[in-house]
Amino acid sequence: MKEQIKEYARLIATAGANVQKGQAVVIRAQPDQPEFIAELCEQCYKAGASEVSVEWEYQPVSRLGIKYKSLETLSAIRDWEKAKMEYNARTLPAKIYIDSADPDGLCGIDDEKNAAAQKARYPVIKPFLDKTENKYQWCIAAVPGKAWAKKVFPEKTPAQAQKALWDAILNASRAESDPVAAWEEHNRDLADKCARLNALHLKELHYKSSNGTDLKVGLIENSVFCGGAERTLSGVVFNPNIPSEEIFISPKKGLAEGVVYSTRPLSYRGRLIENFRLEFKDGRVVKSHAEKGDDILKTMLSMDEGASYLGECALIPYDSPIRRLRLLFYSTLFDENASCHLALGEGFSNTIKDYEKYTLDECRKMGVNESMIHEDFMIGTRDLDIYGTTFDGKKVRIFKNGNFAI
Repeated sequence: MKEQIKEYARLIATAGANVQKGQAVVIRAQPDQPEFIAELCEQCYKAGASEVSVEWEYQPVSRLGIKYKSLETLSAIRDWEKAKMEYNARTLPAKIYIDSADPDGLCGIDDEKNAAAQKARYPVIKPFLDKTENKYQWCIAAVPGKAWAKKVFPEKTPAQAQKALWDAILNASRAESDPVAAWEEHNRDLADKCARLNALHLKELHYKSSNGTDLKVGLIENSVFCGGAERTLSGVVFNPNIPSEEIFISPKKGLAEGVVYSTRPLSYRGRLIENFRLEFKDGRVVKSHAEKGDDILKTMLSMDEGASYLGECALIPYDSPIRRLRLLFYSTLFDENASCHLALGEGFSNTIKDYEKYTLDECRKMGVNESMIHEDFMIGTRDLDIYGTTFDGKKVRIFKNGNFAI
């Protein structure tokens, strides 16, 4: 496994973030697998990085900050933080996010206080996010934290659970044998599926399954399905998610009608939301209920005006390689790739055809949703059917019994 883990680090640095010669790299990680982070740093340097910085985060420390800091202190963005964001917006380092956090790690915090702080910080952060949109490479991947591993494999010892989760991560990430070549082939397959869908020129998607989901979602006329590798405005190809099985599009804000039921738990900022239902009218969630985590679901939906609108529709076959692992990962990065999903909040400007010709504001005026959140939630079932309606009025079956029908 040691050699596989090394190849996994190389995959993230090269096919994932695709670090360019002379480019700086910023890695954000929990201190769960420091040896892996060191290996990842080395792989970034071997790929040509000029410098690699690691920003450590630790859930227990985050909990303490939320508990003991005043709201004013928790909300503050200091001058050095602004200077850092300005520097990164100017220099555009590649960014790598390594997820290993405990899915329940922030249970019991003051959610209202935490949400209020995030809302206060966002107006300061947003201009830097807008300034760097589609301009740099980024990649999210994972390593098995001890608490996360025990959540997935509660019957195993901590060491056995971490080993089992490593096995699952490497399998799901196509990192078991020549991962870079495996991803090249995978990206070709996803690009082919996108081309088939885009040739249909769809106006609407209609989701139906026996659990009660019955939802119609409208699409932007000049939008396109994307999947797998993406490209910066300067032409650098990268893979933002490892693993990734999805083909996605950003729907048109204001065009969603009906009801949808979740089929897997959603881990939102260290808390789980389970078995929830959303009802949409005029594109917006007008009713919601979760059997577990209903309070945090309502907090999420109220983060800003755009949080209750859809930002993404993603298509993943029920027979996805990740679902075939028969694991509930309690991690959106993995669970979203085992099932068709939708996302509340921010949409993707790069789903507009020839997006590089438009400003971010122009993409948003076309209907790409704007929000401080982007939260994927899983809706795929074995009997999910999806019908598409084209702009010239034809009805096309996109999914039958949970899998592609085209």
